[in-house]
Amino acid sequence: MQVNNDVRTGRYCVFNLHVHLVFVTKYRRDVFSGRVLIDLEEIFKNVCLDFEAELVEFNGEHDHIHLLVNYPPKIAISNLVNSLKGVSSRLIRKKNYPEIKNKLWGNMLWSPSYFAGSCGGAPLSIIKQYIEQQQRPH
Repeated sequence: MQVNNDVRTGRYCVFNLHVHLVFVTKYRRDVFSGRVLIDLEEIFKNVCLDFEAELVEFNGEHDHIHLLVNYPPKIAISNLVNSLKGVSSRLIRKKNYPEIKNKLWGNMLWSPSYFAGSCGGAPLSIIKQYIEQQQRPH
């Protein structure tokens, strides 16, 4: 796969796919500190690489995180999310951060739900207008 000005190419396709993901901590507990977020960003970058995806942007607050991921069309978002949440939960829990250990119990870091929104490219109204204006043969 090659990357060229935000447009990526695979063997049979050309694509530019981005997803905005939001993960919330279990029970919406405020457990993230700056050092935990630094570790999470590194973990997410490595998981994305395993999926041939790219973590474009990452940030978070005490109880949730936001990711912007550029991903290939062969990846199901649900599979990417499961891996991101599973690997990060396991690795962060291993580090025994007191801020997490004191507020969460068991092996859960994340709430089972998540937000995924497609983003990037032209607004839908422009794409719809472009498709409507195609020269359809009679």
